[in-house]
Amino acid sequence: MNENELENLRQSIELLFLAYRDFTAEPDEILSRYGFGRAHHRVIYFVGRNPGMTVSKLLDILQITKQSLARVLRQLVEEGFIEKRLDHKDGRRRLLYLLKKGSEIEILLTRLQAKRIRAAFELAGENVESAFKNVLRGIINEKDRGRVINNL
Repeated sequence: MNENELENLRQSIELLFLAYRDFTAEPDEILSRYGFGRAHHRVIYFVGRNPGMTVSKLLDILQITKQSLARVLRQLVEEGFIEKRLDHKDGRRRLLYLLKKGSEIEILLTRLQAKRIRAAFELAGENVESAFKNVLRGIINEKDRGRVINNL
């Protein structure tokens, strides 16, 4: 990689950092009112997208430790955002569902972020959504790419 290419990629890195900062700013502010952070947001989001998912599947998607997830889940369960139900097919497993409060905050945060992404697509022009998704897929570690994409 030559210096010119590196400089162009540095600009992309900076744009990614800045875009992520702004993409998460509004949700961060709302989550802070509940004493929650980005880990809570990710859990709420993926449980909302996959009602009845197992803790194991959530760990696989988030790639965090059981201890980290346990702390976040405990808080979300105690505060009435998520419910753990016993899996009737396998009593060792717990299935995760959003409760009313969880669904409400998930919808609010998702709408804020979806609005920002839609505005960016409109600014970028026609047919950019597919290319954007391909770039993001390409950033995901190759060994995880198939597994992660299949979980979406």
